[in-house]
Amino acid sequence: MNTSHEKAGEQTRSADTPRSIALVDDDRNILATLSIALQAEGYLTRLYTDGEAALAALRSNPPDLAVFDIKMPRMDGMELLRRLRETSDLPVIFLTSKDEEQDEEAGLAMGADDYIAKPFSQRLLLARIRAILRRAGPSQASQPDLASAPPGDAAIMERGRLRMDPARHQVTWDGKPVGLTVTEFLILEALATRPGVIKSRNQLMDAAYPDDVFVDDRTVDSHIKRLRRKFRAVDGNFGAIETLYGAGYSFADG
Repeated sequence: MNTSHEKAGEQTRSADTPRSIALVDDDRNILATLSIALQAEGYLTRLYTDGEAALAALRSNPPDLAVFDIKMPRMDGMELLRRLRETSDLPVIFLTSKDEEQDEEAGLAMGADDYIAKPFSQRLLLARIRAILRRAGPSQASQPDLASAPPGDAAIMERGRLRMDPARHQVTWDGKPVGLTVTEFLILEALATRPGVIKSRNQLMDAAYPDDVFVDDRTVDSHIKRLRRKFRAVDGNFGAIETLYGAGYSFADG
């Protein structure tokens, strides 16, 4: 099964075109149920029953967000996310089983933006999707050409060797690009805005999840681990994100 509820061959969208959501799950009943619920909320949906078919489609014509099940034949959700993250920062929500906590932690460590344990309510999933899409900003297909935007169009943050450009969702360290997901970007932005100030996990949750969506402590910790790993890939001595045990995290720009 590899179906789409978008017009075939459509490459561009107007600013008011609905957001598109890719659903990847080998359970056709879940796909059908979620697709109906999402379409009722005004989203366009694309449905895939295995990771291999989804990977090619997500790379060639990325949606605004994807929802992956972990347990699938041919290519599971973990491998799909790993390979997708080689070329894309597409927002991704994982669907996991309640008794597989290690899957949740592994998914976040690999770059998932969020996860929901099965069985879940459609209302909860819709809330998470709305939160992530709101944080991600306008659809990429409907955004103006940011490369031609005039200087000063958006506030660029510079903290020592860190440079963050929110309008372009670009981050560099010592001039080297660091690819971050939407959630990782917002957590880093919250830390770097006030260097040296300790941010509790709750404060970082509020920065990254502004819609009162419940997120537990290990979600923030997993994102911090992922951030450090990405920066250490370009600078093996990176240590600007500091842990203050029992209190939270801070950013050192020295």
